[in-house]
Amino acid sequence: MTTLKNDRFLRALLKQPVDVTPVWMMRQAGRYLPEYRASRAKAGDFMSLCMNPELACEVTLQPLDRYPLDAAILFSDILTVPDAMGLGLYFETGEGPRFKKVVSSAADIDALPIPDPEKDLGYVMDAVRTIRRELNGRVPLIGFSGSPWTLATYMVEGGSSKDFRKSKAMLYSDPAAMHALLDKLAQSVTAYLNGQIRAGAQAVQIFDSWGGSLSAAAYQEFSLAYMQKIVDGLIREHDGRRVPVILFTKGGGLWLESMADAGAEALGLDWTCDIGSARARVGDKVALQGNMDPSVLYAKPEAIRAEVGRILASFGQGNGHVFNLGHGITPEVDPAHAGAFIEAVHELSAQYHR
Repeated sequence: MTTLKNDRFLRALLKQPVDVTPVWMMRQAGRYLPEYRASRAKAGDFMSLCMNPELACEVTLQPLDRYPLDAAILFSDILTVPDAMGLGLYFETGEGPRFKKVVSSAADIDALPIPDPEKDLGYVMDAVRTIRRELNGRVPLIGFSGSPWTLATYMVEGGSSKDFRKSKAMLYSDPAAMHALLDKLAQSVTAYLNGQIRAGAQAVQIFDSWGGSLSAAAYQEFSLAYMQKIVDGLIREHDGRRVPVILFTKGGGLWLESMADAGAEALGLDWTCDIGSARARVGDKVALQGNMDPSVLYAKPEAIRAEVGRILASFGQGNGHVFNLGHGITPEVDPAHAGAFIEAVHELSAQYHR
């Protein structure tokens, strides 16, 4: 077991004392970095990059070589699970992810296998092992998956959607079919995340990108219930340490109290939610991760610093805050602005941990 040189991210998730607020960024290994674009060009395309453990490791480590981040996140895609279920993931230029097969009936759902992490998603497990070895204890490694509801939307729509017309039609007109799909996905995601934990992931995040598209009642029944099922089935102790779980529902600020009861250590917040209000609502039940608007990174460094200071002040004194963006960093951001953001978090947060 490698000793962690910097464990403040894991400590913050467990609401333990830290010297400064830890920070990482969703999509921190991404197109805003010229070195990432070079690696992607070398791979040929996005999926080839994901499926090559050495290149996936290379791009995972790139932001850590550039910035003093407090965590690495596995470079992969949320749609690896439906791809391993036989739907045939591909990427159209300017169109985003697409599937060759679409799930549209109970028969389609019955035919879906539950992927074996080592056999069907072995390239991800190999990437996790490679990254852990190359990190050599620098910072913890985060594994992740999409939530069942989010994965289901892509599988039913055949790709990205603005209105989730087919997914919501199935949800309301054939709820039994949607529940069958979500149950199969919950089993698949549980196995997938446990595979990542066994391979070396030291925390895991469930990305519920499209949970916020649901009504309050539908969110509880068709998204949160299945994320809770996953949390209940995860390995929570590995290598002698707690493995914290982060739930992140984009647009989920209305439902923080019920999310806090799901059993995860932390909730991710998007930028529409005030972090001080969120802390008052959930109390000591969970740590909070977030939640600066990624668009702030287009502003000048002094404006970025001011917004970091405002969010830190809103959270206030004490432990249980992991600083992050409220969603992924965007490709057009100047890398120097990301550096100013990370520096500001570390510099301005020390006063809140005395």
